[in-house]
Amino acid sequence: MRVGIYLDDQGRSLDVVVEAARDGAKAGFASAWLTQFAGWDALTALAVVGRDAPGIELGTAVVPTYPRHPLVLASQALTVQAAVGNRLTLGIGVSHRVIVEEQFGYSFDRPVDHLREYLSVLGPLLRGESVSHRGATLTAVGAVDAPGTKPPSLLIGALGPAMLRTAGELADGTVTTWTGPATLADHIVPTITRAARAAGRPDPRVVALTFVCVTSDADARRGWVAQRFAMVGQLPSYRAVFDREGVDGPGDTVILGDEASVERQIRRLASAGVTELVALPIGSAQEQATTTDLLVGLNTRAG
Repeated sequence: MRVGIYLDDQGRSLDVVVEAARDGAKAGFASAWLTQFAGWDALTALAVVGRDAPGIELGTAVVPTYPRHPLVLASQALTVQAAVGNRLTLGIGVSHRVIVEEQFGYSFDRPVDHLREYLSVLGPLLRGESVSHRGATLTAVGAVDAPGTKPPSLLIGALGPAMLRTAGELADGTVTTWTGPATLADHIVPTITRAARAAGRPDPRVVALTFVCVTSDADARRGWVAQRFAMVGQLPSYRAVFDREGVDGPGDTVILGDEASVERQIRRLASAGVTELVALPIGSAQEQATTTDLLVGLNTRAG
């Protein structure tokens, strides 16, 4: 299992984000990832990051589909792919009803149908093919000309059974967050793997994002996460995985403890079928430094 670093860009200047990616590349992380929030555009930021952080793979986790037509997203993603020397993993997802309907004003009534149509168009576009699609949720006609680029690996933010089956059939894997080891082992990995094999595709990538902290005060760090991200537990897709895992909320999915405990918990993710861990070290400056050293060591031993 490879280990990457999550770039926390909220409230930070773009220069600080670039510096964090550069530090991650120098430290020896396999990859660096950004999420699309209501701030920096994740893909554009990665194009900038890629110029200053050579060698490290770059990923989005995730870019929402609804506000970006697949022709537009394919053009943007392939532009970034060219800018970073074909190091991009494009993670996309349908987001959540409260965001799609209340912020963007779109209907969220058929998210699985939307995703299936979206992927049936986006995949060929990323491969340089022309599309002519007029479906129930999407119309797309045209192509994207991006000479010299390779199709980026395409991952889906998928948690429920239908989304996971769609991802396994039409994408290269899934990228998850707030997901515990039992849910990954018993639900996410087997569901998407069965779908990929049934579609004649390679076994999927399973990328798991999580907070990590080597600490002697696990309760304080868990409480910080639970308080800061309390609203996560109100989103139905996350609530479902918390219930499946048998935990109360986001604070219970964080990897915490001394070095030996943290390493055991990370290895449990690998045993569950996770192919890549994307970690966000938290805690004091010293705790983050210790956590980073442990993570880089695990990545080095992984390959």
